[in-house]
Amino acid sequence: MRETTSAIITVITAILLAGCGADSYMKKGDKLYALGEYHDAAAQYKKAYSATPAKERGTRGIRALKMAECYRRINYTPKAIAAYNNAVRYKQAGTEDLFHLAKQLMKNGSYKEAAKVFHSVLDSMPDHKQARIGLRSAQMAPKWKEAGSQYTIKKENFFNSRRADYSPMLAGDEYDQLFFTSTRNDAQGDELSGITGTKCGDIFVSQKDENGKWQKPQAIDTELNSQFDEGACAFTPDNRTMYLTQCKTDPSYPRYATICTSARSDASWGKATTVEITKDTLSSYAHPAISPDGEWLYFTSDMPGGMGGLDIWRVRLTSNGLGGVENLGEPINTEGDEMFPTFRPNGDLYFSSDGHPGMGGLDIYIAKPDTIGGGWIIEHPGFPLNSQGDDFGMTFEGLHNRGYFSSNRGDGKGWDHIYSFVNPEIVQTVKGWVYEQDGYELPEGIVYMVGNDGTNMKLSVKGDGSFVHEIKPGVDYVFLGTCKGFLNHKEQLKVEPVTQSEEYVLQFPLASITAPVLIDNIFYDFDKATLRPESTAALDELIKLLNENPNVTIELSAHCDYRGPEAYNKVLSQKRAESVVTYLIEHGIDKERLSPVGYGKDKPKTVRKKLTETYPFLKEDDVLTEEFIKTLKPEEQEMCNQLNRRTEFIVLRTTFGMFDKDGNLKNPPKDKSRETNVPEEEWTP
Repeated sequence: MRETTSAIITVITAILLAGCGADSYMKKGDKLYALGEYHDAAAQYKKAYSATPAKERGTRGIRALKMAECYRRINYTPKAIAAYNNAVRYKQAGTEDLFHLAKQLMKNGSYKEAAKVFHSVLDSMPDHKQARIGLRSAQMAPKWKEAGSQYTIKKENFFNSRRADYSPMLAGDEYDQLFFTSTRNDAQGDELSGITGTKCGDIFVSQKDENGKWQKPQAIDTELNSQFDEGACAFTPDNRTMYLTQCKTDPSYPRYATICTSARSDASWGKATTVEITKDTLSSYAHPAISPDGEWLYFTSDMPGGMGGLDIWRVRLTSNGLGGVENLGEPINTEGDEMFPTFRPNGDLYFSSDGHPGMGGLDIYIAKPDTIGGGWIIEHPGFPLNSQGDDFGMTFEGLHNRGYFSSNRGDGKGWDHIYSFVNPEIVQTVKGWVYEQDGYELPEGIVYMVGNDGTNMKLSVKGDGSFVHEIKPGVDYVFLGTCKGFLNHKEQLKVEPVTQSEEYVLQFPLASITAPVLIDNIFYDFDKATLRPESTAALDELIKLLNENPNVTIELSAHCDYRGPEAYNKVLSQKRAESVVTYLIEHGIDKERLSPVGYGKDKPKTVRKKLTETYPFLKEDDVLTEEFIKTLKPEEQEMCNQLNRRTEFIVLRTTFGMFDKDGNLKNPPKDKSRETNVPEEEWTP
């Protein structure tokens, strides 16, 4: 009898202890869940579930549901499905829980099962809009998968690790840098995130070598990365400022994602500085993207005033700080989550959503500007760019429809990996360089692009003075290259239809207003002032320049080397300058705009930095005087004499013909500047 009583007491004690242990696990789990540490919370809920007797079906169902919610949030899709099914089995799953189960089945590619559960949700709540979209998705996904698309994708294992790698972003003038976020073991810190169970994410970068081969990814080794999560970065058009997401953690209360900036100094990125988009400290701000014109910051947020879940918003970037915040509204945002905005350089907005009909998880969508009705037109690019998993984080190699994205398709732990994509569409582009005539690139240059189809754009150039932009077949374009302190240069381009992608190349050599400009390839008969026929091409370019800048007057000068009688050289150089001026007048240039001067040897050439690349024995600011030249080797002396024998011009003034005799502006710019977006001072009447 005593033994029986003792056994009963032991069983009761074990049950009580198990119950106390389960309750303790639940309390720990609830605290972690409140902090958003879903991975650690799930571990506590699992212990509580295992410690709960099978006969306590209701309690087991509630604890299974808690597990399911955690697994759903950290993309452990198979475990989430199992936990939701247990909650259903124990009759603890409500209608909204069934909706989440159906969404997880979609992410698992179980479309038939998902459709059944969506039907159950709609039986209980016929007005459940997202369930109706989910049912449509379950019906459409197999068709999208069967139809396929022109996209070709490839998992890029060179960039991937055994953890999560996501949100790739190409950078650099030649798109030779790939930044991405990774939770690999090389990330900073020793602790694992309570949210994901992995290390906190850091930003890594891979660089192409001189042969175009990607190098091993390395963590950015400056203060940019920290013990917290950094990732999902984007760059301003000049590649000098990085916008990124940072998620700090705190053991006592939830911390929300914030957007930060980092400035580049030479090749190093500085410490991240928080951007205050609004005064709201209880909302998340993440996934920054910069519009191609650099004027807007797009981002993801759950701030009040949205359409439900996470929405995509934007705020204007100005020289005085941030402007007002705007929600993009319909048709982009839905009651679901819209995330990871990014731009293709042609202006198309790519984003990911689980609120539009899709294949499961986050699908990638394309929002194209509606040029007729305004707003956006939404496209679903289909399979295989999209899959049953989460697909997001696009980045493009210039204007071509190729680049990289991230996806967790086929990964049971929900870890993201980097994929490449190619869509072989025909793209016609124009690439141009703005640079100082006889000098270096002009990164401050601006190119105005006007087309007879209504195109009217202001294009900034990159650090190397280049720009690339998409052009359309059948359109005639005019490009005006400008830069403060330089004369304008105009190019015209007529675009014909093509059967494969083609890039047109334009040059914009700008003549300085303040420094002498060499007129290369001007040739005279020996010891005479007669222009040789091969000089015509260079002189015609000068005529074009003067016609493009009709308010400019110039001094046209000819120079000789130090050899020969000084008086004779001066007379010869004067006659040569006059020969050039005569040619210009005969071809329509007003003689009042031209002043011929022969300097002989009086103004030896001053060496500019660009010239030292061709003549390494010279240094910048060397003056090629007779004394200097005679210190050089014989072959170097002859090179310098050739440099001194030159024809060049310098701008005298830029207001010729602009004013009447009373000093009033003859033709004040009016509509022209408004029609072309070109500042009035850039246009000549």
